[in-house]
Amino acid sequence: MKVTKAEIVISAVSQKQYPNDQLPEIALAGRSNVGKSSFINKLINRKNLARTSSKPGKTQTLNFYKINEIFYFVDVPGYGYAKVSKKEREKWGGMMEEYFETRDTLKAVLLITDIRHEPTRDDVQMYDFLKHFELPVVVIATKLDKIPKGKRDKHLKRTKETLQLDKEDLIIPFSAESGEGKDEAWKVIRNHINF
Repeated sequence: MKVTKAEIVISAVSQKQYPNDQLPEIALAGRSNVGKSSFINKLINRKNLARTSSKPGKTQTLNFYKINEIFYFVDVPGYGYAKVSKKEREKWGGMMEEYFETRDTLKAVLLITDIRHEPTRDDVQMYDFLKHFELPVVVIATKLDKIPKGKRDKHLKRTKETLQLDKEDLIIPFSAESGEGKDEAWKVIRNHINF
């Protein structure tokens, strides 16, 4: 998909702030610093629409990015970052739960993981949480360029097994550096937003 228009519409903390134009939404969930912003920026060919940060735990709101006036990417707060207070984490948890539970324009969730590492307990918990709400999940295994080609299958298999990935859920190896996996990601997104 050629992106000609991309803008951040709102950073929301509750339902009453969500956009109400009924456009389909694709949410991005993942650990802090796993590469959600880099993924968005690579997909839309923009250097920094989604702010990348060297400080994990920076996204503290639901960021709605409108793409080509057709759909939204919704970047949810990263999880699993230890330096965030328990109270803050609970606040994010509630905010994310409200979004995932109530949003009928949400078409799929991209669960962003780091292919180099085994998915964490938080990743597994997030996957189970999304499946509980019967949401379609696509795993985007980032940092693909950081592992040798010969080890990719082993790493992908480990991710599938650790998450106990359902047969209908896809896993896409992805590199924000080389753009590998970009076309496949767009294909899946287009299917979910029926475009």
